Order: sequence, then C-alpha cells, then structure tokens
Amino acid sequence: MVDTKRSNNGTVTRQIFVTGGVASSLGKGLSASSLGRLLRSRGLSVTMQKLDPYLNVDPGTMNPFQHGEVFVTDDGAETDLDIGHYERFLDENLTQSANVTTGQIYSHVIAKERRGEYLGDTVQVIPHITDEIKRRMRLPAEGENAPDIIITEIGGTVGDIESLPFLEAARQVRRDVGRRNVFFLHVSLVPFIGPSGELKTKPTQHSVAALRGLGIIPDGLILRCEREVPESHKIKIGHACDVEPEAVISCADAPSIYDIPKTLHSQNLDAYILDYLGIDAEPVDFTAWDKLLGAVHTPKTEVNVALVGKYIDLPDAYLSVTEALRAGGFANDAKVNIKWVAADLCASQEDAAHQLRGMDAILVPGGFGIRGLDGKIGALRHAREHKIPTLGICLGLQSMVLEYARNVLGIKDASSTEFDPETASPLIATIEEQKAFVDGAGDLGGTMRLGLYPASLAAGSLAERVYGATEVAERHRHRYEVNNDYRQQLEEAGLVISG
Repeated sequence: MVDTKRSNNGTVTRQIFVTGGVASSLGKGLSASSLGRLLRSRGLSVTMQKLDPYLNVDPGTMNPFQHGEVFVTDDGAETDLDIGHYERFLDENLTQSANVTTGQIYSHVIAKERRGEYLGDTVQVIPHITDEIKRRMRLPAEGENAPDIIITEIGGTVGDIESLPFLEAARQVRRDVGRRNVFFLHVSLVPFIGPSGELKTKPTQHSVAALRGLGIIPDGLILRCEREVPESHKIKIGHACDVEPEAVISCADAPSIYDIPKTLHSQNLDAYILDYLGIDAEPVDFTAWDKLLGAVHTPKTEVNVALVGKYIDLPDAYLSVTEALRAGGFANDAKVNIKWVAADLCASQEDAAHQLRGMDAILVPGGFGIRGLDGKIGALRHAREHKIPTLGICLGLQSMVLEYARNVLGIKDASSTEFDPETASPLIATIEEQKAFVDGAGDLGGTMRLGLYPASLAAGSLAERVYGATEVAERHRHRYEVNNDYRQQLEEAGLVISG
C-alpha cells in the first residue's frame, strides 16, 4: 500500500535516507545538512530528522565527553548535536520530532503494551517497533504544512546491531511510499594508505554489501576521504556497488564545513536526486551562500577569543558555542580564532594572566559539577579586572556572579547549592520548580528548565543595546539561577542585572 501523504505542493512527501558505513564521525550530519541547504536553495520546503540507535531516551543525561553537546530546541527537547547543524544550514528552528532515539521508540511501544493497545498481540521488533519507527519517520508529512522532502539521517554505522530496526523500517518506508519517492544516500570512507600511497575502495564495497544484505540498495554514494577520489575510483566503486557513476560523489576534507554544499552541487548530486524523485525545482540560488563564503574565506580582520571550559578535550561538547562565535565573525567580516583553555589552568591570577594573554574576548560556557569552578572564577576575575569583554553562559554566568560576590562584595564563601546544598551564602540557588528533582523526587532526565523563554531587558543596559530590543527570548537548559535574595546587595555593589 502506497503512503499518499501530500506535501504543500500537492505531491507525495519524498524521503531521503542518509546512512553511514565503515566508520563513525564521517560527516553524515554535515552531508545531510548540506544537501538540505541545496534543496532549500532550489525553492523546496525541507525538514530534517536524526535517528539515534542508543537506548537513552535523549542525550540529556549523557556525559559530554561521550556524546558531545546537547542541542536544545525551542520546544525544550534535548537532542543530538546534528540537530544544531540542521538548524544552521536550513536556517530553520526544528522541534523535538527532529530527533528520535531507540529509547523513545521502546518507551512508547512498551507504554502502549501496558495500556493494552495491542489487543493481546505478542509485541515484537517486527512489526511493532519498526511500525513506530516508520510513524516517526513520516510524522513531518502529517498536517497541512507537510514539506516537499524529509531528510532522515540514521545514526551509527551499517553493521551495528543497534541500527538494524531503523534500517529495516527505512526499507519498509520505500515499499510503503513508493520506490521513486525514496532515495538512499550512503556516506562511506575511502581511506588513504600513506606508505603505499593508495586509496582503498574495498571498505566501501563491503559496507554497501552489508547494506544490500539488509534489503537496501543505495541510490547514491558520498565518498569521504582526506583527498579527492579520482574519477577512475568513483567508476570502479559505482560498478561494484551497482550505483550509477554520476551518483558517486567525492567529498574530500574541506577548509570549512560551509564549503560542502557547493562541493556536492559541483558534482550535480542535488540535480540527480531531484531527477530520481521526479521533482521539478528552480536552479540553485547561491546569492546568500556566496556572501557567507566570502566572509568565511576573506575576512577583513581577526579576533582572538578564549573559550574557558571543562570539556575542551572534546570540542564537540561546545559545538553550538563555537559555531555561534564563528557566525558572529562572519556577520562582521572577521575571522574568530578560538583558543581552547582548560578551566583548571586558570585557578590562580598568574595562571589566568598567562593563559589569557593576547585575548580580545573571553567566553565561559556551561557545565555540570564543581570541577573547574575555581578556574572559571579565576578567568572571570582576570577578565573583569582587565576589562576584557566576556560572555558567561549557564554555569559561566553563575560563575561571574560568584566571582563578583567573592572579590567585590567580600562574600568569600559565596557558592551554589549545586556544589554545596548547605552553603551559608547561596548566591546561586535551585530554581523553585526544580527543587523536587534535585531532592530525588523525580527523574533527572528531561526535567531541567528547557527551551525558549522570554526575557525583559533593562532599558539602556549593554544587553539591550546588543539585542536592539527590550523583549527577547533565548533557549535555556539549567536547574539553578541567581538567588534574588542577594540581588539588591549585588546591584548596590555595581553589578548590573539587566534581564
């Protein structure tokens, strides 16, 4: 039976599945995002989603060293960092439906079983789990504003046990929606062997063979390599994998992630996919993208920014922060040079001065736990005393208040109830509605203050001048806030609380 859900132009909403082979961290998310940008630049409506095969309901309670950052959507979902790539490339705010995990799927199916909704059936991976996955895959096609195309990235690597239900569901979607309404794009590694000076095609051939063994024949290939894959190798891989040579795309490491859309377009990937799916679209309009690339590659000035954090061994833990810094640079024709500074290295003023020498600005991002707090406070004291422009986010903002309280107000034991629930000077305290969760009365996952919240900015404040407005909204992810019992004392000492 063919799924007849219609897009906003009256046709069946098409679906592009992006899978990965050989190794993780190949850039599936960036490849999918770049394709989304190309299709959007052709006047099509596009949405994106990421399917993650882990059993966590969401990444909110996962260690940043293992998973990277948690990206928060407007509606308060804690999602995979690839959702951030999707938003930046599509220039669209996505929702919680953009990220689906195995944990969510199983939780939903088991809850239905407990309610008796399966009417006595034996609940199994096929069809019950795969049916729920298919429902989530096609969910964006529901409603009046269905997109022309859904791009679905399937996390993990082909061959992983965890990904099998998602791949089986994707195979079934092609049958349900119609073969020419679904396109499978496989991203695979072509390793370069230095000593022999050779590019090896066998890993990709084996990866595609594994995919074919699951009933999925890829319609296109993106070959990831540190250098360009020669045409002869592309033809060889196409023949071995039963993929048309013009659908085999070389995607070498690029100077900037924002170069990838034009790399794919230069090899006509977008045109090939649209022809396969039977979609007539406008030519690509690169006007805005070319302006962006001009700022990326030919900046007029440079700015040095120190990022003082506790998870700097894995830069992906701060991905949205660094991309926002770079985007701010692009908007001002500036290259932002980010210096990664481990918070622990700034505990003393001498160390902070050494680490932050030559910086034009400092950013202290969020984090959990007391490790690195003294270093953050040390860096912030150096910034305040030397009048270096500084932005604190989440724990970074809280650390700014603690630094001011300790070194200006003289409250030497100023602390946060996160680190010391019995502190005599709780400058930072638990948000009222979060106290039950902190006390252990509820789940920690998905219960912080999450999502877009409004803020009223003080007229004439620096924040108001930067935003150009007094009413703004920003996304939150925290349980603690500045204790209003100390607000008057802080303001009388000169601290401006502007929002």
